[in-house]
Amino acid sequence: MSQTNPNHSHTESNLYEVKPQKPMPVVVYEPESRLRHPLQLFQEMWADLLSSRDLAWQLLKRDIQAQYRQSLLGIIWAFIPPLVTAAGLTFLREAKILNLGETSIPYPVFVIFSMTLWQTFTQTLNSMMGASRTAKAILTKLKVPPEAFVISKIGQIIFNFAIQLIPVVFFFIWFKIPVTWSLLLAPVAFIHLLMLAVGVGLLIGPLSCLYGDVSKFMTYIIQGWLFITPVIYPMPSQGFWRILLKLNPVTPLLVTTRDLATTGEVSQVLGFWIASVIAIISLLLGWIFYRLAMPFIVERA
Repeated sequence: MSQTNPNHSHTESNLYEVKPQKPMPVVVYEPESRLRHPLQLFQEMWADLLSSRDLAWQLLKRDIQAQYRQSLLGIIWAFIPPLVTAAGLTFLREAKILNLGETSIPYPVFVIFSMTLWQTFTQTLNSMMGASRTAKAILTKLKVPPEAFVISKIGQIIFNFAIQLIPVVFFFIWFKIPVTWSLLLAPVAFIHLLMLAVGVGLLIGPLSCLYGDVSKFMTYIIQGWLFITPVIYPMPSQGFWRILLKLNPVTPLLVTTRDLATTGEVSQVLGFWIASVIAIISLLLGWIFYRLAMPFIVERA
């Protein structure tokens, strides 16, 4: 006759006993803009900017290697465009086909240096739009600071600009352009020119990820922008065209960089400071817009 173990039955009852579970925490999402807490937003932006240095360096090396890989001429392609443009415009000017006015320095030096500055500006603007598209592709798979893509593009622009300065230095020596102490201040004006390009590019970049027409439209905008900037001709002394050029924020930044690097006489002091303020504000607004817009771009992707 078998005996029933009371402990065994008690154990079996415990196996089927349903224990009460703790209530799950409730997460409430509110449509509150992050701009309502600007200090916290800027702290996050600054922290991500510092933490993105290593990734930006890796992206920079990859982009530079990819840029000149499978190329016979290599870095020569960096300064061929301004050289060809300068040679063509100089020929047209000397042949009296184009009347481009008198410049304070030899025209070949004037146009090659101006074209180098202008192409750096436009390349920076286009690179910022490219940074948004690159960030869109990677942020859908990895969670990394979006600032890394911007820093890598800026590094690539500075690298290309350093290469493009090689023929400019050669022209300075060939035409015996005097070097003054103001040359040390030229990088300050040049940085402001880059800041304006970065700010505008970051404002347009997220939009170009949503609408392909934005990039095509900017191509025509940049082409027309060249003609209202004193790149291939000097600043006119009077008239409506002078007023139009002075309203262009690129004009005082580019002209001041050129003046400081050549003659040392700054012709647009007030315009430079106004354009510098515009550049700083554009950079700040562009960074904020890029930071806030990219999560929505990634979500739509």
